Amino acid sequence: MANFVSPGVYVIEKDISDYPASINSSVVGIVGFAGRGPIAGLNGQKATLITSVQQLIDVFGEPSEALKGQALEGAQEILETTNSMRFIRAADDNATEASAAVQLGACPAVCVSGTLSNSIKVGAADVGMSAIGSADLGTSDVRITATCYDQLRAVTVNAKTYDIPKGTLSTSASNGATTMLGLSKVLGGALDADRIGAYSDSSSVDGSAFIVNPVAGDATTMELSCGIKDDAGVWQPGKIFQVLDKDGDRAAIAVESITASGFSLDTTGASYLVQSLWPGEGYNAGTKADGSTSGVSFEVGVNGAATTTEQVNNLGVAAETFKAGLTSGAFLETDIGTSYDDKTSSYVTAALAIATYDNTVAVTGLPNFVDKVKTLGALGTLAGTQGQLVTKANMNPRFAKLVQGTYNLAAGNNGVPSGDDDTATAIIGTTTSTGGKTGIEALDDDVLNISIALTPGPGVGDNENIQNALITMAERTTNFLALISPPYAIGRPGDAIDWTNGFATTRSAAVNSSYGAVYWPWLQVFSVADGKNRWLAPEIFAARQMGYTDNVADPWWAPAGFVRGRLTKPTDVEVILNQGDRDSMYSGGNCINPIVNFPQNGIAIFGQRTSQRQPTALDRINVRRLMIYIKKVILASTQRLVFEPNDRFTWARVEQLINPLMSEISNRRGITQYSVICDESVNTPIRVDRNEMWCKVLIKPTKTAEMVIFELNLTNQSAQF
Repeated sequence: MANFVSPGVYVIEKDISDYPASINSSVVGIVGFAGRGPIAGLNGQKATLITSVQQLIDVFGEPSEALKGQALEGAQEILETTNSMRFIRAADDNATEASAAVQLGACPAVCVSGTLSNSIKVGAADVGMSAIGSADLGTSDVRITATCYDQLRAVTVNAKTYDIPKGTLSTSASNGATTMLGLSKVLGGALDADRIGAYSDSSSVDGSAFIVNPVAGDATTMELSCGIKDDAGVWQPGKIFQVLDKDGDRAAIAVESITASGFSLDTTGASYLVQSLWPGEGYNAGTKADGSTSGVSFEVGVNGAATTTEQVNNLGVAAETFKAGLTSGAFLETDIGTSYDDKTSSYVTAALAIATYDNTVAVTGLPNFVDKVKTLGALGTLAGTQGQLVTKANMNPRFAKLVQGTYNLAAGNNGVPSGDDDTATAIIGTTTSTGGKTGIEALDDDVLNISIALTPGPGVGDNENIQNALITMAERTTNFLALISPPYAIGRPGDAIDWTNGFATTRSAAVNSSYGAVYWPWLQVFSVADGKNRWLAPEIFAARQMGYTDNVADPWWAPAGFVRGRLTKPTDVEVILNQGDRDSMYSGGNCINPIVNFPQNGIAIFGQRTSQRQPTALDRINVRRLMIYIKKVILASTQRLVFEPNDRFTWARVEQLINPLMSEISNRRGITQYSVICDESVNTPIRVDRNEMWCKVLIKPTKTAEMVIFELNLTNQSAQF
């Protein structure tokens, strides 16, 4: 406490307003496979929070019979009764990102001015090579018309005219030819925004100027024609002269127009590799049976100068748009990011791939749009002189871009193992070398606040090793109840009982834990995703009704019966159970919670036993969920008491925290009687010396009326009431 040594008014604030914390008791954890989305343990990912069915589909894709298990189907059902779920996607080492090799191409370009020996010249239609340098031409205006054509789309991309005022033409001292050295000054030395323009490479030793069609690839061409203004001010057709230089001799060919073609580079040598952010077939673009578009595609548009518009399409709809080429020195889209760490897209990463591409491509930056491409990996040195026509034979494109078009991502792999042992390895998971946790191991995280967990579906939820691992994790963390079921088509009720007792080919040890619960039989549900009736694992609906119970009551109410256990979506049960079947499954040490199709009341969960065989209060689900809830609230409420003085004042503070919690649960019919003891009777001197503070909480949980019995007594007429 502060010491006050001078007169004054002092204010001290102390917060002693402790009260029990509030927690969500309906957070469900599901471990399973998916066609897309984050994988637990990869890139630091943990269990993904999902709060709606639409978010589930957006992140992890739609359910599919091609996926092992029923994690996505189960998640959809459970999200109808709870708005908080943690989905843990599992995958093996074969999981692969979907990818698309976006072609690199050269833009059609013509050198119209400069010291290059093969730059073009212009002149009047009736003059020859010797007349190019005449003074008359220097006193005339010249017009260059450039028309850009996209053969792939069969459209004219743009047409533009460049008027070069008189006086900007000069004569070369070497041969007397008039060249257009003034073009770069007239056009401002940069490509304009109209998709066609000129560029002056003032930094290059050749000092050349170019007209460029910014559409790249084999299907693009650009045609240049010339006009000369006569003395009457009328534009007349001119000639374009292609100057040839062979063995020191000079010659010129006069043509009406000149056409430059773009070209595409071979993708096996170099490409812009676009990869899905996460592995999975759900990123493979295609067309589904209903005609809708699946997967992700990467669309390259056309923009002026060095820029391109890059659009990421998800399920056939534009999801993201980027614009490349705005940064000086690099035209490829640096904003997308080349890895998960520097990503800005929610769907893809992208980088220049050298040689054959795979998951571990070698990448390098591409030179500036206007610099010569000197090397591109396996292509080696691209020799050739930058001249009037950039052709594939030259293989030295100065103006390289992404080739426009739509590129569908393909070859993604979900990472779903085929064998049972490999499946168990992927689902059970491990702690990675970087500290990340995969599969069921990812449930070991108090921050997640998971209270119910399952790994449903054929090939996953019916695997004994996976089931045992899930129950073991529940016992180890004491945070959640693990839900399991016998395999589909196991047979009759006796077969299901034998399975839980460890007398089946698919189970060698009995299920026995208060942190586990078994449900049976399986349920038929109509799947909107594929328009089929499918048999779903019963633990899916058990978790669903626990969420429903928490909404309409509390976690310590039984999630069973016609009030909180009635199922409205299933249309049938795998096996019809009679009273004798239910008696056998639920008594005599057996622990299967039956799901029954009653003739008039419909389908309902008609049991709430844990898989504990010993007859204690914890052989009921409502009690186990009550204890999980109380434990979590106490831990969340008393963390701040650590390192407080271990004396009667702190003991009283503990009682003041716990008593209101117990009273609230009692008022809401969770317990019938309780007592909270935190005093010297439990905090003995030896415990205090060990720096331990103990608090004993005695609880009488409310029992459920699972057997409602009416005793009917008949009396004679002389009986008095």
